[in-house]
Amino acid sequence: MSVELVLWLFSFASVMVLIGLTAYQLICLSDLEYDYINPYDSSSRINAVVIIEYALQGALCASFLLTLHWFPFLVMAPVTYYHVKLYMARKHLVDVTEIFRQLNGEKKYRMVKLAFYFCLFIITIYRACDDSSDVVY
Repeated sequence: MSVELVLWLFSFASVMVLIGLTAYQLICLSDLEYDYINPYDSSSRINAVVIIEYALQGALCASFLLTLHWFPFLVMAPVTYYHVKLYMARKHLVDVTEIFRQLNGEKKYRMVKLAFYFCLFIITIYRACDDSSDVVY
């Protein structure tokens, strides 16, 4: 297998995990909105996966940079910068006391991230299929 194909398979798996983590956060917020879960449980569940999401997204962006895939890197770089900026300002965690006031904003933020990850998923599938057709056995 070529290095390109391994990169795109790693990218495919990473983007699927990112979509799953974002959907999980969105489900936790929806459960909170409809009173199926209390604010403490919802925020602790979301906060447990935020760092994993940021680290995985940063690793994926770095892997595109290191393998000189400029288009996916440039697509992911602004989001990575925004995640680093949130992390450095300590605003990446959901606050238990403020979660009801921020609920609509947090849900919109997660929906935009979900749409971004779906676009990245389409790019990844296209590039993986394109690179796998170039492999000679």
